[in-house]
Amino acid sequence: MTLHKIVVAGCGSMSNTWLDYAEQRDNAEIAGLVDVSIDAAKAMSERRNLQVPLFTDLSQALSETNANLVFDVTIPAVHKQIVTTALKAGCNVFGEKPMAESLEDAREVLKVAQETGKKYSVMQNRRYNKQIRAFRDLLASEAIGTIGSIHADFFLGPHFGGFREEMDSPLIVDMAIHTFDQARFISGADAVSVYCHEFNPSGSWYKGNASAIIIYEMNDGSVFSYRGSWSAEGLNTSWESDWRVTGSKGTARWDGSNIPVYEFVDNKQPIQFVSKTKSETASIIWEGREGHWGCLDEMFASIEETRLAETDCTDNIKSMEMVFGALESAKTGKKIKIL
Repeated sequence: MTLHKIVVAGCGSMSNTWLDYAEQRDNAEIAGLVDVSIDAAKAMSERRNLQVPLFTDLSQALSETNANLVFDVTIPAVHKQIVTTALKAGCNVFGEKPMAESLEDAREVLKVAQETGKKYSVMQNRRYNKQIRAFRDLLASEAIGTIGSIHADFFLGPHFGGFREEMDSPLIVDMAIHTFDQARFISGADAVSVYCHEFNPSGSWYKGNASAIIIYEMNDGSVFSYRGSWSAEGLNTSWESDWRVTGSKGTARWDGSNIPVYEFVDNKQPIQFVSKTKSETASIIWEGREGHWGCLDEMFASIEETRLAETDCTDNIKSMEMVFGALESAKTGKKIKIL
């Protein structure tokens, strides 16, 4: 069994989840903590009673600990630096989204991963949910036929305070990648073009655009529409979004909280102006762990089984392209082709 010697880069609150996970694995050990603030690293080590060396420089940490895996739990602005440094040092990397703050930087990170032959997997924890797995399996079974359109609604009113309320595009940059990635996950399709209208509605407490309506054309001929807002008070959707998928034989729904349901045309009934349908509930089969732990299970399994993880950077770049394509469309007012 491979021993994973882990250096954790970033000692903010999010790193606790990653440390909790590592500590429950028999074949993983924390080899060091890195943070731009040595005080933050010290506070984390004391809080968790970790007897490990502390660093402010990742290269030094990797050299002195002989680590083979880096957890990147830093702020997005330094993801490129952290990940490329670790990859070039011969380490695999598991990190929080996004891959980088620009598509150009994300593609450069991807190139380094491919050149070094090391693995870089990105946290997309919303794939690891029993209900969305059931939703994906339902669509793959063609119980509602060939997918024609996918629709996701995301309406919440979180008062974060801090940097999100000062961002130019808080919804698209900080949150929507989850929904875009989910759309790719459940359909198995990738975006080829996008048109986005981004705006900040009346009453918003965000400085930047907290709402957006986006249309993607997918490479299987289907269309994915996204309607979202982070300044929507009342009648909120789930954080997982509210989904409707139309197919050639019926429609499937998932409200983000309950088991998906679907209706399909009852071919035993005579043809009518509005077809008679049958209703069914999706079957939950997946037995994996959910959320961050499910994604981390997959990341570790990919190394031990010498394969790419579901959320490997070679896949995640396609969700990143959806984000930055939408931003370019909103800025130019034009439909944008996604390569």
